[in-house]
Amino acid sequence: MQSYPFTTRKVIHVDMDAFYASVEQRDNSQYRGKPLVVGGSPNQRGVVAAASYEARKFGIHSAMPSVTAMAKCPELIFVRPRFDVYRAVSTQIHEIFKRYTDFVEGVALDEAYLDVTENKQNITYASTIARYIKAEILKETNLTATAGVSINKFLAKMASGQNKPNGLTVILPQSAEAFVEGLAIEKFHGIGEVTAAKMHSLGIHTGADLKTRSLSELTQHFGKAGHHYYKIARAEDDRIVEANRVRKSVGAETSFAVNLSSRAQMLHELEQIALSCQQRLEQHSTRGRTLTLKIKFSDYQQITRSKTMPDYTRDLEAIIATATALFEAVELENRSVRLLGIALSNLENAKQTQVIQLPLFEYLMNEL
Repeated sequence: MQSYPFTTRKVIHVDMDAFYASVEQRDNSQYRGKPLVVGGSPNQRGVVAAASYEARKFGIHSAMPSVTAMAKCPELIFVRPRFDVYRAVSTQIHEIFKRYTDFVEGVALDEAYLDVTENKQNITYASTIARYIKAEILKETNLTATAGVSINKFLAKMASGQNKPNGLTVILPQSAEAFVEGLAIEKFHGIGEVTAAKMHSLGIHTGADLKTRSLSELTQHFGKAGHHYYKIARAEDDRIVEANRVRKSVGAETSFAVNLSSRAQMLHELEQIALSCQQRLEQHSTRGRTLTLKIKFSDYQQITRSKTMPDYTRDLEAIIATATALFEAVELENRSVRLLGIALSNLENAKQTQVIQLPLFEYLMNEL
């Protein structure tokens, strides 16, 4: 664990631009400049894992059913994911990060946070390091990345979303609170559609609105998450994250903007979540034995049901069958559902499946 005082921290968030789709376009000249998605076939109820920027112009995005994506753009090119290639490129990119710092949090194959407070090359400004990293990624992988620089992880993440693709945004300490206050609540990282809708119902539409609410009020409405919302409304994020933490589970969940009341709807959504879960297991080159089903009802009551399988698996049919069996055993009693989730734990080769994480921090300086 690092021992720097909170007043000296600098964070960079690097996000590769349309990573999977960009790798496919890089490796196949016929795909360049054309709307392309990486994901399952629309004929097999597939889901979009990534969309090129040409596809995004049609309103296509990740997690969208492939059949919906095809309806939006009949000329859309579908490519099956090559996770072994994406992992290899991600390793290349992480090697670039390590030239500047050993404190790297890999969020996914295409996304990472870097603590460059004390960096290997003694570069004064984090923004300079971010520019060097972007240039080296482009030179060595022929791919573009967007970077955000700020005083903590939350702000660095928000900064990287401001100017994609191939952008660089810096949120300085003296600008941090004003930036958050002017942000629409649905733009906050970690606030999804369902939470945003609840905040709107409470009259919270911007960061400035959120900042007016007391800690007790936010915890009353949002539970433990209220503490986090209270702090980020003030541009604060002081969570400590351990480096090289072993991943204990891989999963996916979906919160629904409109509660599900049909059992058939629920089972259909469960299949889509199972597919996302299976794809993430592939990304991390692991399999799991224990499957946990998570259900949150419209009244916010949450239940989980688990089953340990005889063997490690990431087989889609096995995941769907096990999750469905657990779901069918739940007595719904005409209740509607606001969230469904599936997670695989008890992972194979868990020691090799690591999430490299770093402390969250803030500091007070005039430049980044």
